[in-house]
Amino acid sequence: MQTADLIFSYFPGLTNTQKEQFVGLYSLYSEWNEKINVISRKDIENLYVNHVLHSLGIAKVTTFKPGASILDVGTGGGFPGIPLAILFPDTQFHLVDSIGKKITVVKNVAEGIGLKNVKAEQIRAEQIKGEYDFIVSRAVTRLKEFYGWINRKVKKDSSHTLFNGILYLKGGDLDEELAELKRPHQIFALSDYFKEEFFETKKVVYVPM
Repeated sequence: MQTADLIFSYFPGLTNTQKEQFVGLYSLYSEWNEKINVISRKDIENLYVNHVLHSLGIAKVTTFKPGASILDVGTGGGFPGIPLAILFPDTQFHLVDSIGKKITVVKNVAEGIGLKNVKAEQIRAEQIKGEYDFIVSRAVTRLKEFYGWINRKVKKDSSHTLFNGILYLKGGDLDEELAELKRPHQIFALSDYFKEEFFETKKVVYVPM
């Protein structure tokens, strides 16, 4: 079984609190997954690679500043939002999903590990009010459709090394999807950062707004 040590090897500067929070994810997700299926049952053993480390691929692309606000659309059980919220405790995260049961899991996991910088809400992306520095997601739909949902929810003023925009976790061949999007973008291969086989075709697609 994988352990949180894998996370520590890729992110060596964690505080004791952050380490405890990452360790705590396994028992909480295992427990909640028995009640509400947010991760495939056979995949819970791969929690740290396929879900936690995958989410943290975004942190290899950019570092979120204290006080920044991040929207995670279609968060499911809390990915990528919860691992990123552990890594960036001074950044505010708004995790949304249209399915209430999934938000129940997110709230309980966040509370269980003592995260203070996460707000979880059952709401559709199109209904969200407010603006954010970055909008993150893990392959909830095609990029063109996703862009249509959220393109008015990004702050104009950027304070990060990357201009504000979308950071989208996606796998496989993206040529057709990106041609359909018709927007400037940049692709970061997660195999450049992580050596596990799972990441061979996984990418972060960055779309500045």
